Amino acid sequence: MQPRPSNLGQALHQTPGGHPFPGHFQAVGQAQYNQAHAQARAQLGHAQFQPQPQSQAATQLQSHGANNVDAPSPAVSTPNTASVSAKRARLPTGSGAGSASLLRTMELTPAARRKKPKLPEKQIPDKVAALLPESALYTQLVEFEGRVDAALARKKLDIQESLKNPPRVQRTLRIYVFNTFANQTETDLEKRKTEPPSWSLKIIGRILEGGTDAHAAGSVQRPSTSQPKFSSFFKKITIYLDQGLYPDNHVILWEGSRSPALHEGFEVKRKGDKEFTAIIRLEMNYVPEKFKLSPALSEVLGISVETRPRILAALWHYVKARKLQIPSDPSFFMCDKPLRRVFGDEKVKFGTVSQKITPHLFPPPPIHLEHTVKLSGNCPAGNTCYDVLVDVPFSLEKEMSSFLANLEKHKEIDACDEAICAAIKKIHEHRRRRAFFLGFSQSPAEFINALIASQSRDLKLVSGDASRNTEKEHRSDFYHQPW
Repeated sequence: MQPRPSNLGQALHQTPGGHPFPGHFQAVGQAQYNQAHAQARAQLGHAQFQPQPQSQAATQLQSHGANNVDAPSPAVSTPNTASVSAKRARLPTGSGAGSASLLRTMELTPAARRKKPKLPEKQIPDKVAALLPESALYTQLVEFEGRVDAALARKKLDIQESLKNPPRVQRTLRIYVFNTFANQTETDLEKRKTEPPSWSLKIIGRILEGGTDAHAAGSVQRPSTSQPKFSSFFKKITIYLDQGLYPDNHVILWEGSRSPALHEGFEVKRKGDKEFTAIIRLEMNYVPEKFKLSPALSEVLGISVETRPRILAALWHYVKARKLQIPSDPSFFMCDKPLRRVFGDEKVKFGTVSQKITPHLFPPPPIHLEHTVKLSGNCPAGNTCYDVLVDVPFSLEKEMSSFLANLEKHKEIDACDEAICAAIKKIHEHRRRRAFFLGFSQSPAEFINALIASQSRDLKLVSGDASRNTEKEHRSDFYHQPW
């Protein structure tokens, strides 16, 4: 079989009569030339996959780059044909070493292989389910297990979010303010010579359990470790002493932002033998932050101190209860007389409410306490306590954490899953064996021939032999065949 010329430009020049339409045929010839050029390079790349020495392949490539285009390419041997000559092709212009390196790169680049779809580990094949109607019960159990796993996953996410921002409940914080003293009587003259008279002002607090407290102020026990510490409820604590008695440091200030360590109480100790009244200012640390409403907004909503989200929710309920939302434009609502005193407009857009109420929100006022430091009588002195409502994190944090930890430790379930996966793999294997023997029993000759043909194709693919017939691809009938 004679090789065909691959240089279409040369073939067109050899046509008798030349080009009746030069411009048209030259453009088409150039495109076909490029296509033939690429196809020839691909065939040369296929030829490099033959088990021949590398030095011989490099020599042949260099000879193709140096010689003229009429030199035939090396023959490619396949199991189907004895010897099929490759088409002659024009190699790219340039040195033979550059062409050899380009084709060597093509040789080292393997084709991407298709991955077989992985069967689900717990799913029974449809072919097996058709043979075993009892497998429908197992399929229902797998679907139910999936729903249970999805529900557990949602609950797990909810618990994790609640641990980051735990829900809070309102409890009563009881604050005790009292003082102790030493070396204040005339009978302690000898001690007063060595140790001057002194006093200590103490401020402690505890969350009430069940609304009652059986302990006295002077015998306050250690707070429970499950409850937040006393200092966590305050942003700032300021104590003012008598400036006439203590001119140098009559103001004692504690700020939570500067002291990350939490405390169970505060104590101020000074030297002195004169009684006076101390002023205590406590600024609460609300989480989330709370605001004091202006008189106009407080009159509308009926609340004095609240968080911003709850203020907006209360305002929405007010608009909804009085049907102030505009039906033609639901993004706006009309303002009645109380709302006009707050917003100053006839109608307001819902999206601007959060910005418009900002001037009506102020920091909550601090708690103002007074305590007279007594240096005589019973010690400790002072039996006054103050109750303050605070928001305490929900006390199920340990239970939630242990529940999350137990979700990760299911050895019995993991063992059952492994056993199920192993059984499903055996089912897949037995199904393939059954299909093999069933096909062989129905038509032994055709089955063996098809098996041999399939293994032959796989062997060609593994060994790198070209399974394509280039001569057939030159015919138009090849492209009209079914896929």
